[in-house]
Amino acid sequence: MLKSLLSGLVLLILLGSCKTIKKSGSDADSYASYQEDLSESRISFPALDDQVEEESSQAIFTGSLAINDDLDFAMKRFVEKNRSERYYSGYTVLVYSGVDRDAAFKTRNDLYRDFPDIKSEMQYQEPRYLVKVGKYINRIEAQANYNKLKDSFPMTRIIQDRFVREGYENPNEKVDNDQRQN
Repeated sequence: MLKSLLSGLVLLILLGSCKTIKKSGSDADSYASYQEDLSESRISFPALDDQVEEESSQAIFTGSLAINDDLDFAMKRFVEKNRSERYYSGYTVLVYSGVDRDAAFKTRNDLYRDFPDIKSEMQYQEPRYLVKVGKYINRIEAQANYNKLKDSFPMTRIIQDRFVREGYENPNEKVDNDQRQN
């Protein structure tokens, strides 16, 4: 008896706390004529012609505040630092990865046959064979070849990779070679 009284009380509280849902169709008509003037609180900007005249009348900085020389110096340092790095990080399209040597060669040959304009590269990293396409700086560049290949090779994916920089010159290596010749 106590359980039924308690459950009835809980049910009464729950039903009492619920509000009946009223459709908003009739209330929308009452707001149809609502208007509000916000012109006092809006930010106003001067006309564009006035701004152009102001900017052209200001002096162009040339002297100690110019940063062109600093930017040129920073860019030269950046280029030199990049040249001294043997590897760089980027992305490649991985077409095949597995331990089956014959499947790797078949995938590479299919790539040569079906996509002659796309250069593929096969690598062996013990114990697996990798067939890769391209060397890209970012994923967006790799996306074009990925989209071409994904229908023919469903396991294709874009992966991060490290590449050897072309034209890399190690200053320490050059010194060692000069010393060996003497």
